Amino acid sequence: MVLKTFGWSFAVTALGLAFAAWQWGWEAFGIVLILSILEISLSFDNAVVNAGILKKMNAFWQKIFLTIGILIAVFGMRLVFPVVIVAISAKVGPIEAVQLALDQPEQYKNLVTDAHAAIAAFGGMFLLMIFLDFIFEEREHKWLAWLERPLAKLGKVDMLSVCIALIVLLISAVTFATEAHTSGGHVDKSATVLLSGVAGLITYLVVGGLSGYFENKLEEEEEREHEEEEKAKREGKQVSAVGLAGKAAFFLFLYLEVLDASFSFDGVIGAFAITNHIFWMALGLGIGAMYVRSLTVYLVRQGTLDDYVYLEHGAHYAIGALAVILLITIQHEISELITGFIGVFLIAASFLSSVRRNKRIEAAEGGAGGPGEKAGVSSGV
Repeated sequence: MVLKTFGWSFAVTALGLAFAAWQWGWEAFGIVLILSILEISLSFDNAVVNAGILKKMNAFWQKIFLTIGILIAVFGMRLVFPVVIVAISAKVGPIEAVQLALDQPEQYKNLVTDAHAAIAAFGGMFLLMIFLDFIFEEREHKWLAWLERPLAKLGKVDMLSVCIALIVLLISAVTFATEAHTSGGHVDKSATVLLSGVAGLITYLVVGGLSGYFENKLEEEEEREHEEEEKAKREGKQVSAVGLAGKAAFFLFLYLEVLDASFSFDGVIGAFAITNHIFWMALGLGIGAMYVRSLTVYLVRQGTLDDYVYLEHGAHYAIGALAVILLITIQHEISELITGFIGVFLIAASFLSSVRRNKRIEAAEGGAGGPGEKAGVSSGV
C-alpha cells in the first residue's frame, strides 16, 4: 500500500536530489532537501483538508484533481509563481528573470537582494495572517493549551488578526526597513515594506474570500441536492445521481483548487526565507507537492484523517515562525539552515505530542479505542 501510493514521490525525490547534487553541488542538495521537508510540513494540513473533501467525490473527479490538480500545484504554484514574484519585485519580465538566473547569476542575485525587503514584507504578512487566523480560532483540540485557550477567547474580537498584522507591519517598517539590506548597502525601504506588506494582507483576504465563496456554493449545492433527493423519495421517483453529483463535484473541484493555491502560498513565500535560487525552490517545493498528493491519496484510502491531531498546530506554528523570520530578514541575515530546521522541529514536536496523546487514550480505554475514537477526545498539553 505504501509503495504503491508513494512510489512516484520516492522516484521524483531520488531523481530531484540527484540532479541538484550533480548540477549545483551538495549545498543545493541540502537546501532542496530542507525545502522538500518544509513543504511537506507546511502542507500536511492541506493534505488532510484535501482528503476530507476528495473522499466525497466520485472516481472521475478524484482522478481529475489528482492529475490536472497536481500539474497546477507543481508547475503553476511551485515553478511559475516564484518566478513571477521575483519578476514583479525586481521589475523585470518573467523570461528575463529566468535568463538572468541561468546566464548572469550574480546580477540575478543582486536583483533578488534589492527586492528582498518587498518579498519579505509581502510573504511575512501573508504567513502571519494564516498563523493569526488559526491561533485566534476556537478549536476542539489544543496543543499548547496554556497559550491557545486565552488566544481563542481574544479571537472573538472582530478583525483582531488584521489589526495585529498591521501593527506588526508598522513596527517592522520602522524597526527594520529604515536600514534594509540591498546589494548597494543599507537604504531606507520603509515605503516599499509598507506597500508590499499591505499587498500581502490584501492577497490573503482575497484568497480567503474566494475560498469562502466556493465553500458557500458547495454547501448550497449539497443542500439543494439533499432536498431534491428527499422530494424524489416522497414522490416515489428515481433521482439522477450522476447529474447532481457532477455539479457538486465541480464546485468541490473549484473549491479544492482555490484551497490548494492558498495553501501553496505559505510554502512558496516561506521558501524565500530559505533561498533565493528559483530553481532550487521549484525543485524542493515540487518534491514536497508530490508527497502532499500521495499523502492525500493515502489518507483517503486509509480513512484515518484524525489520528495525529496536533500536526496541524505544529504546521501553523511553523508558519508563524517563518513570518517572523521573514520580517527580521528585511535587515538582518539569518542562516537558511536555522530557518528550515525550526519548521521541522515544530512539526516533529507536534507529532510526538500526538503520539503521546494517542497512547494515553489507549491506556485509559484499555487499548480498545480506534482512530475514530481517538479523534473525538480533546487533550490539551
